[in-house]
Amino acid sequence: MIAVEGLTKIYGHRRALDAVSFEVPKGEIFGFVGPNGAGKTTTLRILAALLDPTAGRAFIDGADVVQHPDRVHDRLGYMPDFFGVYDQLTAGEYLDFYAACYRQPKLRRRKIADDLLELVGLADRRDQSVDTLSRGMKQRLCLARSLVHDPAVLLLDEPASGLDPRARVEMREILKELQQMGKTIVISSHILPELTELCTMIGIIDHGQLRATGRVQDVIRQLTAGRRLRITVLGQREEAIALLKGLASVREVDVSNGSLEAAFEGDEATAAGILQALIAGGIKVSGFTQLEGGLEAAFLKVTTEGIG
Repeated sequence: MIAVEGLTKIYGHRRALDAVSFEVPKGEIFGFVGPNGAGKTTTLRILAALLDPTAGRAFIDGADVVQHPDRVHDRLGYMPDFFGVYDQLTAGEYLDFYAACYRQPKLRRRKIADDLLELVGLADRRDQSVDTLSRGMKQRLCLARSLVHDPAVLLLDEPASGLDPRARVEMREILKELQQMGKTIVISSHILPELTELCTMIGIIDHGQLRATGRVQDVIRQLTAGRRLRITVLGQREEAIALLKGLASVREVDVSNGSLEAAFEGDEATAAGILQALIAGGIKVSGFTQLEGGLEAAFLKVTTEGIG
């Protein structure tokens, strides 16, 4: 649904994007993360056909963003990192105005506005002035605005920025519902724990270069150094520690909150072998869990070490 090939953008002597390439299949939620100034917003603006690249190509549902910008605008909805609302309008009038901008028939615009206000939880705010809405409500209204023409692709630049925890949860649930409706979604965000839960794919960008991309858990496994097991045993702790330290795949063993944590090198088969060795050694294992380093650890690794 989204294809980016060698995307490069140069401002004067600064290379904002450096040969960025990635793909997002239909129906995925792609989290686009990176430090400030990494190139996230530049990428989204190029994908939205609002900014021409210096080199490279990008496609939205098969439409080239440079050669066919009108097709791109028809197929995607873009929510920038600022409100862009008109305070003098009511929420209903605001959506009606944007529906008209997308050439929606006048007789359908009322239903479009009503349906979208229902989707984002603002149905009871239809006749309320935009300037009286809370920040979270304005964010949801801006999301509704990006949907007035029923696009296949959504580009959301920091959609949860500045929202309180409840408002972030509400936004997350709306995005999950949109995914179930078949939308392909790209989210630029710094809120890493929520991206882990929400996104199906991830891309980490730093200094204009894409450092890693793929399925969220695959990227985490690829980038977090070493792997760890949390093992709970019934008695026999010292015996279990000695056995683990005697395995070639185990690098170190620690005790944490009554459980053992073993760092090891290998894959799932290696972990299964460690469990098998414990049981064969007569250790009563009541808990055996593989720990993930997490998206934050992966993010810090590639943005500090420059992997990729």
